[in-house]
Order: sequence, then C-alpha cells, then structure tokens
Amino acid sequence: MKPAKLGRETSQHMAILRNQVSTLFWTGRVSTTYARAKATAALAEKYLTLAIETYADTVATEKEFTDKKGVKSKRKVLVDGPKKLAARRELMANLYDFQEIRSKDESKKSFEKRTQHINHPIIEKIFNELAPKYAKRIKETGSAGGYTRVLKTGIRKGDDAMTAIVELI
Repeated sequence: MKPAKLGRETSQHMAILRNQVSTLFWTGRVSTTYARAKATAALAEKYLTLAIETYADTVATEKEFTDKKGVKSKRKVLVDGPKKLAARRELMANLYDFQEIRSKDESKKSFEKRTQHINHPIIEKIFNELAPKYAKRIKETGSAGGYTRVLKTGIRKGDDAMTAIVELI
C-alpha cells in the first residue's frame, strides 16, 4: 500500500502524520480530514504493533551505585533488551515528544519528583500504558490489530472536506 501524499511534498505530509500520530498517542483522539485520519490510523497501528511485540523485552543487570556518604552498593536493574531498544529508538525518531503537564493540585516539588527519570514521556506512555493494554486485549480476544477507530463527522463548511475523528480504542 502506498502512503497517502495528502497533496503535499514528502517532508510536509510526513510531518503532518508525525504530529497527528504523536497527538493521538498523547491525547487518545485527533480530529482531522478523512484522508489524514486514515493515514494517521494506519501509521499509529504500525507503531503500536511494534511496541506490543517488543515491550516485554527486558534484561536484568547489576549496577553499582554510590550514595551520598560514598558507600557503594550493587542493585539489580531492569534495562531494555535489544529488540525493545531498537523499537524505542525507531519510535523516538518518528514521533514528536510532548512534555508532561503539571496538574492543578500538584506541587512543583512533587511534579519534579514524579518526572525526574522520564526523558521521553510519549515513548514511556506507549511502552508502559498502551502496549500492555493492547497485548492483554490480544491474549483475550486472540486477534491483533484494530487499535484505532476512524469516525466520519461530516463535511467542513469552508472547503467541503470530509472530517473525521481518529481514536484509540
């Protein structure tokens, strides 16, 4: 299947899709034209499949830590395996990164503590929330795919373009 050009040059339509897929993963839904919605859904399915296939690939290793007093200790740490690391790098290259947002009732100190080890929030969300959720659904239903839904919402007034909403389901 050829990728949709969306009436633009390659760099432009890839930037549009990159932005819409990133927003879809971050918010769970995107409103756009029908042609862009179909292209966004297809790309999102591809990236979710990649994450689902590799999210469980972790390796236990021992790392040496030094505390404030200079005492060294060894701890077992889970790190990404080679397949998960390759998938993580591919997603980082193909998605825009969003920043964590502090909630209204959260203090600055607790927000910094919560986000101190998160460098790429959207990638963490994909591997820690979305991939396990859809992997569980695959085990229960026995069928992979169908992670997104495209709903037509009508015709836009200004240019008569068919609009649609893409959702994660």
